[in-house]
Amino acid sequence: MRPRKISNMNTRRDACRHLRIDYRLDSFDYRLDGAKKKPIDTAVIFGMEAPLVMEIGCGKGQFICEYARRHPEKNIIAVECVAGILVEACERVMENGLENIRFMEMKAEYLPLFIKENSVEKIFLNFSTPYPKSKHESHRLTSPGFLEIYRSLLRSGGSVIQKTDSELFFDYSLESFKNGGFEIQSVCRDLKSGDYDNIVTEYEQKFRDLGMPIFRLEAIKRD
Repeated sequence: MRPRKISNMNTRRDACRHLRIDYRLDSFDYRLDGAKKKPIDTAVIFGMEAPLVMEIGCGKGQFICEYARRHPEKNIIAVECVAGILVEACERVMENGLENIRFMEMKAEYLPLFIKENSVEKIFLNFSTPYPKSKHESHRLTSPGFLEIYRSLLRSGGSVIQKTDSELFFDYSLESFKNGGFEIQSVCRDLKSGDYDNIVTEYEQKFRDLGMPIFRLEAIKRD
């Protein structure tokens, strides 16, 4: 589905520029070993040293705003590649007066160029596109290529927490994490709103209203 256009895009984008981490993508192939890394200094960006948490595919920011409210002691980076959706997430952050969230407008493939290795405490994957066709496997955010990225970013003992409404995608992810050397710490096939201090996302509420089960796992990086 093509994202809808939002009104006054440029004006609204400029108004939330302070929430977007400034970076520059030069002409290179991020898959090559020669791609130059330009790690950001999160202590400078956030004005404090703190554990770093990320959400990849943050959508309109409902989850990450509530997580930031509950965890003011964390530095949080939300990643979203759709510009219009990211603007709406930024506006939600400003409306809630949250100081510990910053955004990166990019695809997850580029993250190792800007995020220091072994620096992330948690990565959240909330209702990522499942890409059910086998020919699209490489686009799944729990495919082997992405798991390599997460391993490089996570510190020892750090975790990836995934939620999805797709049982097929969930089963695929379980096997992918196991084959990728992660330790599966928890598996839930019918997540209730109070489980695991759960924060309900926009998509999650929609699926709950339809009576659909929500699947959740936590995978730990072990050295």
